[in-house]
This record gives sequence, C-alpha cells and structure tokens, in this order.
Amino acid sequence: MSKFPQNFLWGGATASAQFEGGYAEGHRGKSQLDYIDYIDPIHRNNAHSTDLLTYERFIKNKEQEDSKNFPNRRGSDFYHRYKEDIALLAEMGFKVFRMSISWARIYPTGYEERPNEEGLAFYHQVFQELHKYGIEPLVTIIHYENPVTLTEDLNGWENPKMIDLFVKYAKTVIDEYKDEVTYWLGFNEINACLDNPYVSAGMFVEKSDKNYLSCCHQALHHQFIAQALVTKYLHETAPNCKMGAMIARLECYAQTCDPADEYQTLIEDQINCSFLDIMCRGKYPKTLLNYFRQNEVDIQMVNDYEKILQEGVVDFISISYYMSYVISSKPGQKENPGNLMKTLVNPYLKQSAWGWAIDPLGLRITLNRLYDKYQLPIFIVENGLGARDQLIQNTVNDDYRIDYMREHIKAIAGAIEDGVDVMGYTSWGCIDLVSASMTEMSKRYGFIYVDADDYGKGTYNRYKKASFYWYQHVIATNGEEL
Repeated sequence: MSKFPQNFLWGGATASAQFEGGYAEGHRGKSQLDYIDYIDPIHRNNAHSTDLLTYERFIKNKEQEDSKNFPNRRGSDFYHRYKEDIALLAEMGFKVFRMSISWARIYPTGYEERPNEEGLAFYHQVFQELHKYGIEPLVTIIHYENPVTLTEDLNGWENPKMIDLFVKYAKTVIDEYKDEVTYWLGFNEINACLDNPYVSAGMFVEKSDKNYLSCCHQALHHQFIAQALVTKYLHETAPNCKMGAMIARLECYAQTCDPADEYQTLIEDQINCSFLDIMCRGKYPKTLLNYFRQNEVDIQMVNDYEKILQEGVVDFISISYYMSYVISSKPGQKENPGNLMKTLVNPYLKQSAWGWAIDPLGLRITLNRLYDKYQLPIFIVENGLGARDQLIQNTVNDDYRIDYMREHIKAIAGAIEDGVDVMGYTSWGCIDLVSASMTEMSKRYGFIYVDADDYGKGTYNRYKKASFYWYQHVIATNGEEL
C-alpha cells in the first residue's frame, strides 16, 4: 500500500521572475531580477552563481539596457501560454501548482496607492484556469522579486520602509485571491539573503554602512517582521487559508567524527533552523543571538518586534531541498554558517553537472529532524535535478531525472513511514525555466521541455520529456509505483 496519504499534494513549482515573462506587458514594472544579465560560461571563472550582481555592474546594465541579454525578462513565456501550460500540468495529474505573484505586476514601482488592475486580472485568470482542472494554487507572495525602484531608492530590505510597502502589497493580493488560494508562502528561501543579498533582499551590501553580516541580518529582520504581520492578517481575514515558512534546508554532515567538526555542524544546523524558530515559534533563539555577539552583528530591532513575531507564527513549514553539505571546523575550511553554498565535497555521494551533491537519504533525515523539532506539517516545495537536456525527435530521454526523483520520493515515503506529517511535494521547474543560480535556460529541471536557449532563440514550444509520463504514473498511483 502507498505510504502517501490520499490527500497528498503532488505537483510542481515555478517562480514568476524565472517563468512568467511578459515583463513589459500589462503595465508591469521592472524587478531587480530584470537587471541580471546572462554571462557566457567561458567568462564565469568557475563561479557557482552568475547572479551576484555588484552595484557597479547594475549601473552598467541599466546604462546598456537595450543591448544586454536579460533572460529573466523572457522566462518561459507563461504570461502568454498559461492555458497551454496548465493543461499540460492537468494531464500529468497535478494536485497543486506552486507559483509566485510578481510584486512589480501589482505595484509597478512599489509606491503606488492603488494596484495595477491588469496585473490583478492576470492572476485571477491563472487561478481560474487551475481550478478548472482541480489544481490547488500554492502562492509565494515574494519569490526573489522586488520592484527595482525600491532597490534604487531604499537599498531594498535593509530599509525598514520596505515593511509597510510589502504589507500593503501582500494585503492586496490576500484580499483579492483569498477565495481562490488556500496555501500561501511569504518569502521564498528567506535565508538566501546570507548567500545572495541582491537576489533575496534587493540590496547592495557595498552601499550600506554596516558590515556584510549586519546588513544581511538587518534585512532579514525586516523580512521576518513583514512575514509575521502578513501572517497575522491572513489569519484574521481568511481563517480558511494557511501560511507557511519557507527556507532552503541545509542538511549537513560533519567532515570527521572529531567533536570539533560535530560541534561546528551543530552550529550550522542551529543557524539554519533559526529562521524557522523565528517564523514558527515567534522568537529569536539564543543560539542566533549568541552568533550575533560572536560575529559583531549589529542590527536595529523594530519596535515591539517580540509581540509582532509572537502574533504572526505560521501554520506549516516548507523547504527546498537539493543537496546536503559537509562541515569542517578546521581553519581554511570553516565557512560562515547559513550560507547556501559550501565547498567541501562528500566522497560518498555523486554530484550533478553543477556540483550539487545528490543525497536522497539526506531528505529523509532532514524531514525527520524538522518534524521532531517543530511538530508542524512539512511541504517540500522545491526539489529537482538541473541537467543539460537534449531534445531529440520532440522528446527528451531524461532517465537521469527519473532516477533522481524516484530516490527522493522513496525518501519522502520513508519519512512518512517514520511518522513525519508531509503535506505535499512540488518538484522545481516542472516546466523548464530560467535557472536562478546561473540565469540560463540550459540548466533544465522540467518534465516539459521549452524550446528556447540562453539568448531567447527558439519557438518556446513545449515538448513532453520521458519524465512527464513517469511522474504522471507516480501521481496516478499516489506514489505506489515508482
């Protein structure tokens, strides 16, 4: 018998900035992600990410806007193809579709008093199309996407003025869609600010008078306050709706059984979980406050922040899980806790083409640990394999993706058997989209191939991969046949 409950939410996940396109239509404004230009691999210097945008490069990209290649502006053209795409998701049997709303499509600069009616109408149309097929929307209110005006004027989330602007936007979409959307997430991978403050918080650390960690944690504090205020509002105005916390989960292993390595791994886990502590328990854990003192992190807390956090705790946990990491206490190998990318290699695990450790058992471990700690339902809202797919005779033989997903779904089944309350699973990039880490189409995650390259050339037609039919069968059997 299937270990998955009958109401298990099978589906896939996307983000407006990487998938939607239509950036200049419907009176949409521009986001800070619209200014991340594509960098050819030969010029990347082996960097794991091309989106670490400096202020100098940002200014240059604005000056040369007409000649630069900005893949996020195109996405996968969901804006024009949403009916076709949703029909394909329905054919696979999706129960849920995770998507995000573009803040700049609702409030083009972030400052407007009234929302953009064309933007509101577009998402109504999307939700109506999903419900036509019985697909539940899971909506992220902000998925790495702030109006670029707020980056220029305020330096993004470093500025406390962002709280009121975001709450205005969030209340607007909650009021507008609360009868169409049950499941909500405030911020995508909120802890990503420590790794990439421009993408996650729309800010340039080099423009701040604070040191790096202080600047990032100041922005995070403002995001935690905004998340809590919006969660409280959702609970008061839409009691049938649920709000989730969302982090990039870092499951880590000590490099050796040296107690010093074990202790450093414990610190890593405590810092990663501190984000959930704040959103799920409504308070800053002492481990994080100790970390602030030890690392000269100086932030200004919002008035009554303790009360605000207590009144805005979430209903469930959601995580992205792609890989696990190795932690060392040794000088030269010790890394800043909480950063999403680590450099040490686990010799017991295979790696993806992008150097990400493939660790299905780590997912079972992390689900158990989080559930033991918080006793809240867990939604796996991102997981998947980025690969260079080859379209041959209108299909892709992606057995490597099927193998990856099969083992991770087995791990979820194992965690459910262990007693973990898992709500659902939405694989990342169910239809090919622009990669967040590399700003390219050629790193593909989907069950559906999009005929477009890193420069926007192609028909943008959709083609079913072998994994499409495999996942369709997984859903149809509720995970019994993998």
